[in-house]
Amino acid sequence: MTSSELWTRATADRYDAEESETSSAASLGPALAFLADLAGDGRALEFAIGTGRVGVPLRERGVPVAGIELSEHMAAVLRRKIDEDTLPVTIGDMATTVVPGGFTLVYLVYNTITNLLTQDEQVECFRNAARHLTPGGRFVIELGVPPLRFLPPGQVAVPFDVSERHVGFDTFDLVQQILVSHHFTRDGDDGRYRRGSSRHRYAWPAELDLMARLAGLELERRVADWSGEPFTEDSAKHISVWRKPSP
Repeated sequence: MTSSELWTRATADRYDAEESETSSAASLGPALAFLADLAGDGRALEFAIGTGRVGVPLRERGVPVAGIELSEHMAAVLRRKIDEDTLPVTIGDMATTVVPGGFTLVYLVYNTITNLLTQDEQVECFRNAARHLTPGGRFVIELGVPPLRFLPPGQVAVPFDVSERHVGFDTFDLVQQILVSHHFTRDGDDGRYRRGSSRHRYAWPAELDLMARLAGLELERRVADWSGEPFTEDSAKHISVWRKPSP
């Protein structure tokens, strides 16, 4: 077990409804095309596959997909959508769990590497990706850039969503590189809000590049989004691709 917080049944059951916007065909299209192109004729492995938001439609595009997922509850929601023979999922953590076979693509999306709350575990995640990759294979991470530019001296909180049904903000421990995402979500029309929070260890692109080097991987490409826009100092997130060298 790693330091990742374990998602509960209640969280898993409402996850797809809360992520309906990011799960739409329009939203997922560029990501699926990006990943399918990198997988080529090989197999893809998704770390922290969750409810299959990305893995299931990628499999439906013809890419053989397998997954690793820490939460049995999240995997159970995925299993309602697709059978084990079509998309096998192994219960375990993404830093140490090993599944059979080699893969041309290992990917980890939606900021999920930050669920590992220590630098050592994030390094092991890279090593685990390299362990599964065939020579020439790629490891892909989607990750937000820490929004520390929004923090004036003495401030430790940054809002990321203020809408009618949801208020979200992050608080930062700048020494430990830990952020806590706080969510206040209105489920009904009675005016009451449900409160939730999750801890994450944020990391900079350069830090991830060093983790990749420790795992024997080389940076191949970094872009600002799944459509391939250039990554700049103003980019809010990045899609990074590291390659396992051929012998």
